[in-house]
Amino acid sequence: MTTPTLRPVIRRRHSHPSRDGDGVAIQRLHDFDGGIDPFLMLDELIAAPENDAIGGFPPHPHRGIQTLTFVLHGGLRHEDHMGHHSSIGAGDAQWMHTGRGIIHGETPFTDDQGLHAFQLWLNLHSRDKMSAPTYRDVQAAEMPQHAQDGATLTALGGSWQVLDGKRLNGPLDALAGQGAVAHLRLDSEASLSLSNTATTLLALVFAGSLDANGDSIAPGELATFGPGDTLTLTGREATQLLLLAGEPHGEPIAHHGPFVMNHQHEIEQAMRDYRDGSLAVSPA
Repeated sequence: MTTPTLRPVIRRRHSHPSRDGDGVAIQRLHDFDGGIDPFLMLDELIAAPENDAIGGFPPHPHRGIQTLTFVLHGGLRHEDHMGHHSSIGAGDAQWMHTGRGIIHGETPFTDDQGLHAFQLWLNLHSRDKMSAPTYRDVQAAEMPQHAQDGATLTALGGSWQVLDGKRLNGPLDALAGQGAVAHLRLDSEASLSLSNTATTLLALVFAGSLDANGDSIAPGELATFGPGDTLTLTGREATQLLLLAGEPHGEPIAHHGPFVMNHQHEIEQAMRDYRDGSLAVSPA
């Protein structure tokens, strides 16, 4: 029998306060230098229940990425140039493959527990950056869960393997870079072990604190794990985190605002296309 190899924490990144859209307050983690390839950025949106006038994200363009938005409390309303109009609430997610171009807007709203949501940017491989745009909503009931001894893993996308247990395949099965995203809740002292050999494996702790293969991870930290095949996570208190796994593209990254391409001349073309109205063409 092969002895499991625990994956150590090899880097920590800390979120920082920022604002986007119409003054929306967020906690942001980003790396446009390839350090978390195929991922680019992770925003956390939080507002109190009484804040029913949250600034939104007026219509704006994207090219070259995917976005995945996951809501814990409150929700977001989405509309885009392709005619999609939808809302997601607590436990739901939405996925947008921007490809060659999407123009969309988002309006957050609160429920009786306020607003708490995340938006993840995934980089598209060069061969997919000019592909056709698509959009999809996923309801909480569509996401498979694994619960054991005070731990609950919810698979949003990709494949997750519980050590000596079942495999969960999230409904978002076309995430860039063979991406996988999961939400994990841990009661105090509860543990869950996963088998995972993805080249990029990340954990963002956003509530409580975590012991990960013997390393402590504090709230607001994004931990990068080194090589190995096993991840054992234990809540030092009631803890919540997002898990991200994927395979790097290993390509150059050129970034400007809502556009992520491989080279600066492609960024300049995206800006010209947006100005002349050819970036996003409405379906016939």
